[in-house]
Amino acid sequence: MRRCYGKVPARLWLSPTGILYVLALCVAPVALHPQCLDFKPPFRPQREIEFCVMYKEFGCCDYQKDQDLMTKYYQIMDNFDYYGYANCAGFVLELLCQECSPYAAHLFDAEDPSTPIRTIPGLCPDYCPQFWKKCSSTIPFLSDDPHIAKVKEDQTRLCQYLELDDVDYCYPRLLSNQKLTSNLGKVQSDSDGCLQLCLEEVANGLRNPLAMVHANDGTHRFFVAEQVGLVWTYLPDRSKLERPFLNITKAVLTSSWEGDERGFLGLTFHPKYKYNGKLYVYYSVEVGFDERIRISEFHVSANDMNVVDHASERVILEIDEPASNHNGGQLLFADDGYLYIFTGDGGMAGDPFGKYGNAQNKSALLGKVLRIDVNDNERGPLYRIPPDNPFKHERGARPEVYAYGVRNMWRCSVDRGDPRTKEGKGRIFCGDVGQNKFEEIDIIEKGRNYGWRAKEGFSCYDKKLCANSSLDDVLPIYAYPHKMGKSVTGGYVYRGCEYPNMNGMYIFGDFMSGRLMSLREDRNTGNWNYNEICMGMGLTCAFPGLINNYHQYIISFAEDEAGELYFMSTGIPSATSPSGVVYKVVDPSRRAPPRQCHYDPLPVRVKSNLIKFVPQETLIGVEPANKIQPEPQPTESYDWLQELIDRLGGPDPTTALPTTTTTKSSRHSRRKGRRRKGKSRTQSTPELQNGVVRLVGDEQGRSDRGRVEIYVNGEWGTVCDDLWTTKNAAVVCQQLGFSYAIKAARNSEFGEGKDLQILLDDVQCEGTESSLLDCTHAGVGTHNCAHYEDAGVICGNSDSVVEV
Repeated sequence: MRRCYGKVPARLWLSPTGILYVLALCVAPVALHPQCLDFKPPFRPQREIEFCVMYKEFGCCDYQKDQDLMTKYYQIMDNFDYYGYANCAGFVLELLCQECSPYAAHLFDAEDPSTPIRTIPGLCPDYCPQFWKKCSSTIPFLSDDPHIAKVKEDQTRLCQYLELDDVDYCYPRLLSNQKLTSNLGKVQSDSDGCLQLCLEEVANGLRNPLAMVHANDGTHRFFVAEQVGLVWTYLPDRSKLERPFLNITKAVLTSSWEGDERGFLGLTFHPKYKYNGKLYVYYSVEVGFDERIRISEFHVSANDMNVVDHASERVILEIDEPASNHNGGQLLFADDGYLYIFTGDGGMAGDPFGKYGNAQNKSALLGKVLRIDVNDNERGPLYRIPPDNPFKHERGARPEVYAYGVRNMWRCSVDRGDPRTKEGKGRIFCGDVGQNKFEEIDIIEKGRNYGWRAKEGFSCYDKKLCANSSLDDVLPIYAYPHKMGKSVTGGYVYRGCEYPNMNGMYIFGDFMSGRLMSLREDRNTGNWNYNEICMGMGLTCAFPGLINNYHQYIISFAEDEAGELYFMSTGIPSATSPSGVVYKVVDPSRRAPPRQCHYDPLPVRVKSNLIKFVPQETLIGVEPANKIQPEPQPTESYDWLQELIDRLGGPDPTTALPTTTTTKSSRHSRRKGRRRKGKSRTQSTPELQNGVVRLVGDEQGRSDRGRVEIYVNGEWGTVCDDLWTTKNAAVVCQQLGFSYAIKAARNSEFGEGKDLQILLDDVQCEGTESSLLDCTHAGVGTHNCAHYEDAGVICGNSDSVVEV
């Protein structure tokens, strides 16, 4: 067995169970639902922790939290003599360090943000009596729970109180539960290899949202384009500006019929937008009786950073479209600073234009990847030809052509490269929509032929052209048949910070089938390995704010300024249907360490009204199935126990450390869902701590808002306060697991709690208290107000950076 040691304080001794886990941790194992006390997935600490070393590879503690627990440990153990150390040091360590467990939320009954958190983790029935017999004197130092203080002298009542509803997760049994410890920290997959990911709703009510881009200007705004010709500005807190960023609906050619490929198709910002204010758009227009695609340059308004100067439009390029389909639509700036334009082959079927079709004809701009230089174009030509364009000097070829043989590339992206090594940086990935057999993913290279119409995917389409020895085409990195999907939507290689497991994964989709897919490059062979992406079911996505379903028609993918990944889909693929939603892709198995991905957006001066984001999507299938509890296996002793004790400087385990023996219990089934702390077998109602709060009264049943009700001395009551402040609201929201208070609601905005007593009035908080009872108030039950002044809150997990 591979052994993994960490730095352990010299005064520290472990119980045999804790030592077992230290030595067994480096096995890379799958979790049903790992979750920390902040209601987020576990992580790998950025800096090696020194105290709770059993969780140094993966868990819920960073270095600072680990140091805090070490300090608490010494504060507790300083109250005991050598005999107390010998008997209880291991127990105290193990109990404190369960806050670092990947399953901390389960151990402390905190999966639901609205339930109170235990002060001592849930203990297995065979472990608790040993702890009580040897170390009950440590309980007052470990917990300030008044009920624990009441029952601590009674072993049976205490252990009943500390027992979890779901024995799968009790300590230390969960350490030996293979179902919980195999593949821990890795992206989960089902038996078919389908990766289990989750989503977060970001925006909704959009009409065929087909592009989401950022300006790379430090504000972390994102801009979402609708097919009708509107572009909307969203702030980092996901609020939307009421006034559109761009409105060219009168010029854009589109219709309301489902599947119309014309319209506003692409948007990109100049790499130096922060300094020159330039952006570029790609859209369909009608000029007389002709349909064209138009690429135009705009400038942002000098008076409002959130509005385009519509009078600044300069048409960079127009191309006649012989049919209404295959219009292309991607614009992007690559690492070389040039503008890339991805056109379709002109439409109809089989590229019937000319002898070889538009795509193979280098004198036509359709069916191509074009590259032009729009830098420093204030004087002279609107664009120039880059000096190294491959066909610049070829007779008869258009100098703008960078690559050819393209059918209808729909959504391309530039790889940011590995965050550490920069491997892969600058590669351009595209999804090219097929004819009637195959869809393909390509990496764009200068001067190369991508095969259409000679080939479709890896197979021949035009047999005569396909047999031409001069074709010299580039094969896709991946192609899939139409039984999997009939219209590829290209995506991105994930290079964000928040979800390390996804680094290097190219995620894309299919518009027709709604299938989400991924590719990952094998560094040894250069091949790309395929995995389908499924939405996590059961408890996989049971985190605050996450969902596990999306609308079928996947229109586009996007990156935000920080590199996180999104996609857009709709339930009705019409340019006039407001059923489009923007989703963020989330890996529930592992996140980045706290503060590693922190950034401070530059302030945004807003002159428009703001529309607060209200999520509409919900998690489905969250009711877990009944679990058949496996018979627990006994915790065994190991011959190397004394060796490790010697390394840690502790006493002889045969006399100083508690031993752990697991006895068999009867098998039974229980549901693991919402649980409150303090259920015992002899109680019919849960024991709640004073100061617990809940939110009620929202007509739509949303969990992030409502009338504040507080539990004090055995009863629920309201908080009645006409001076209710955001700081007061912040205490409530943070207690419920949210990061921020978006609004302090007054005057019974969420209804009157007439059936309850008014328990608090004149509350004054600093915003950092653990409950409203810790704030200044008139006294429990003392008030001079009525229920029409009942207070409420709206909570959220993003703070606004808006500067009005």
